[in-house]
Amino acid sequence: MSWQLRELTQRDTPRLAELELELFPEEDPWPASAFAAEIGQPHTFYVGVCSEEEPHYLVGYAGLAVLGPPSEPECEVHTIGVDPEFQGHGLGRLLLSNILAVADSLAAPIFLEVRTDNYPAINLYESTGFEKLGIRKNYYRPSGADAFCMKRPAQSPCPPPRRKD
Repeated sequence: MSWQLRELTQRDTPRLAELELELFPEEDPWPASAFAAEIGQPHTFYVGVCSEEEPHYLVGYAGLAVLGPPSEPECEVHTIGVDPEFQGHGLGRLLLSNILAVADSLAAPIFLEVRTDNYPAINLYESTGFEKLGIRKNYYRPSGADAFCMKRPAQSPCPPPRRKD
């Protein structure tokens, strides 16, 4: 199966809320209105993944916020999720790579929180350069689950390709 990435819009919010409810039922999943508010902000970037056969049917999503002054930006992963039916196909890595590219284009460090028992996500984050900074006790509500706070240091933007003369 081949996949297509696309920037998310307000029309995607019902499906995003549906996925959120399925993925995070005990963690106060975001409603469509929360996604609508996030997608509408000028400092956020939300991307989704669909199969090329059904380009309007989202199977995964990721959201990034760009914070701080333009001279010293920081980025924060707000959310990332993949429909359980499509997990294990590299879509989480594809989504994460896309938002990491945004942070890298700004030479910005990137932060996130992840449940301490979400081993697949922790392994994914560590494989892309994130390091654990500490634990946020009772971070997730209402479950009270702890979260690791993780950081990926700023990466130098890729230099433009050199022309062959």
